[in-house]
Amino acid sequence: MAADLCLVSGGLGPTHDDRTVELVAKVAGRSLVLDEALHEEIGGVSRSIAERLRRPYADFEPGVRKQATLPAGAVSLGLAGTAPGMVLDTGTGAIVVLPGPPSELRRLWPRALETDAVRRVLERARPPGRRVLRFYGASESAVAKALADAGGDGRGVEATICARDFEIHVDLLVEPGAEERGETLERALVDPLDRYLFARDERPVEALVLDLCRARGWSLGTAESCTGGLVAGRLTSVPGSSDVFAGGVVAYADAVKEAELGVPSETLAEHGAVSAETAAAMAAGVRARLGLDVGIAVTGIAGPGGGTPGKPVGLVHLHAETPEDSHGVEFNFPSDRETIRARATAAALHLTRRLLSQERDSRV
Repeated sequence: MAADLCLVSGGLGPTHDDRTVELVAKVAGRSLVLDEALHEEIGGVSRSIAERLRRPYADFEPGVRKQATLPAGAVSLGLAGTAPGMVLDTGTGAIVVLPGPPSELRRLWPRALETDAVRRVLERARPPGRRVLRFYGASESAVAKALADAGGDGRGVEATICARDFEIHVDLLVEPGAEERGETLERALVDPLDRYLFARDERPVEALVLDLCRARGWSLGTAESCTGGLVAGRLTSVPGSSDVFAGGVVAYADAVKEAELGVPSETLAEHGAVSAETAAAMAAGVRARLGLDVGIAVTGIAGPGGGTPGKPVGLVHLHAETPEDSHGVEFNFPSDRETIRARATAAALHLTRRLLSQERDSRV
């Protein structure tokens, strides 16, 4: 093998087209052998499945045997489903084979790092340093232009630009010896985009919002209409969010906005459900209703129907309120329903982050 470390994922299932293990053995010149302990472990999981499905275990046995058959000398990483991960020491390097489903891959990857074969490879390597820059409100082309104006990557620094969740993520991989070049490129890239830079690490914006609340001892809740609970969903996806996030109200109908959030009927009649005034009332209402410090509100028209010339599909009003401040923004982003809802969710979280960070502008 030319590579010191080869990482492979997927193709570890029980069916005929799951051929990863077979092909890894062929490339490495190893025979395939049954791992008896692994056979018993996978068999135990499969027996439970067979019982739940009321099917005979014999139906599963060929697949169990296939999944428990590894290249000679391979080290099993155990199970994160029914597909085992494994590490094969090639003598000059290592092959790591992991399940395809991301959750299973993530569970077994730390075990791979603990194996002797992978440790030896990593001890020999001098991995590049990594600098993470995350921007919100800047376009991908603006970031690309800033990188070009800064002299571009190369000379020991590799830059990647990725648009993700309506943010722009930049990774700078800095080879050993090119640290000064990396610092120079980072400064030149950030200077024209500083007002859009919101993080130098990989914590998602929902984690940043929770950390900002946590630092002040503040509780947080959401009042959502068009996003239907997506903002709350992102906040509660963060482990440990329960010490900050108290709950939310999905107030889709006007009657629920009135009854549960205390939005005045006069506000709804005069300005409509999709308005800056209603969003502000929703944010204040969820704070009062749940006894919270911070309220986030979203109301808009996600489509595909329901728009008017004055309030088209894609119009969304956001509002965040704290004990010290309150701020709202409006955006109009004509698109499909899924994109409008996802963009509104991200914008609501960033609005709250900026308010908690005492940044005031209208970026969405």
